[in-house]
Amino acid sequence: MGIGLVDPILPALAESLHATPSQVSLLFTSYLIVTAVAMLVVGWVSSRLGAKRTLVIGLVLIVVFAGLAGLSDSIGGIVGFRAGWGLGNALFIATSLSTIVASASGGFAGAIILYEAALGLGIAVGPLLGGELGSISWRGPFFGVAALMSVALVATVALVPPTALPSKRTSLSAPLAALRHRGLLIMGLMALLYNWGFFTMLGYAPYPMEIGAHELGLVFTGWGLLVAAFSVFVAPFLQARFGTAPVLYVNLVGLAGCMAVIAAFVHTPAAVMAAVIVSGAFIGTNNTLTTQAVMLVSPLDRPVASSAYGFVRFIGGGLAPYAAGKIAESTSLSVPFWIGGATFLAAIGVLATGHSMLRAAEQRPAKEPVPEPAAAPA
Repeated sequence: MGIGLVDPILPALAESLHATPSQVSLLFTSYLIVTAVAMLVVGWVSSRLGAKRTLVIGLVLIVVFAGLAGLSDSIGGIVGFRAGWGLGNALFIATSLSTIVASASGGFAGAIILYEAALGLGIAVGPLLGGELGSISWRGPFFGVAALMSVALVATVALVPPTALPSKRTSLSAPLAALRHRGLLIMGLMALLYNWGFFTMLGYAPYPMEIGAHELGLVFTGWGLLVAAFSVFVAPFLQARFGTAPVLYVNLVGLAGCMAVIAAFVHTPAAVMAAVIVSGAFIGTNNTLTTQAVMLVSPLDRPVASSAYGFVRFIGGGLAPYAAGKIAESTSLSVPFWIGGATFLAAIGVLATGHSMLRAAEQRPAKEPVPEPAAAPA
């Protein structure tokens, strides 16, 4: 839910603090770049502290820095606190999936679906709550995140059983060394390009809609409902019917089409809103399939592989919103969306270089060893 709470208040935040869209977009950039870099050390931390302690530390950091962001009076202060928030985010999201996989009784695929169901539900409900809180004050969503993550902190401390330390400690250099594996590097670069387009939409599409925080919350709730439905129900069906790579190719074309609609009709708010909502179907499908693919394609330890993958993909997400703002200021409002659409198409080309490798990974026996609860992709 914390992912979507802040998005509906971006235009109001810019107006209240007299900031440009590119300055407000730094909320995403500082958050995601710190998350990306922190991914390189999450495995090192969790292999020494254990999964539960890592989760708790991550949640504490999110609560503290989300609250401080709500108390801030300047865009620079919020950007700085979002950086601390990003560190907590990395510790939490990189550990939560592998903890679920290690604990679930339904197997690897079932655990992924469970994770995506929770993520999709949160993404759907978060913007609705963010819009309601944002219509009262731009500070509301930040305090809302702090409150929600405080609940998560208490639940984790009380309900998650203690986890044993992994048998092998992860070195600091392991994630970067893992990128020498061709399959992991291909998936990471594909995700970098995908995240560039995705966060261009998420971070910059609210501006051409020209609506208030409450209405923005409703738009992104519609988007989130499609993310949830397609990630849980449609993606597994399409994967079983057509295979991971072919579905991802079509999916990325669909996302490029949504971005083209936004770019072509950027001054028509209704068209922008419709394209954003429809994109949720493609994003939900993509999230489930790429999460499974990256955990299957590499023979390396899952905690190490997923830390390396998270580092590469969050770089794209962090740079895109700020770049979109600067490009729009120097050219026109439509250009960032054309570029975002092009990155989705470029992701197809990157993924195609690993087509046979991904197909071979899918054909391996379904029974996979349970990963140690350390780091995994969000």
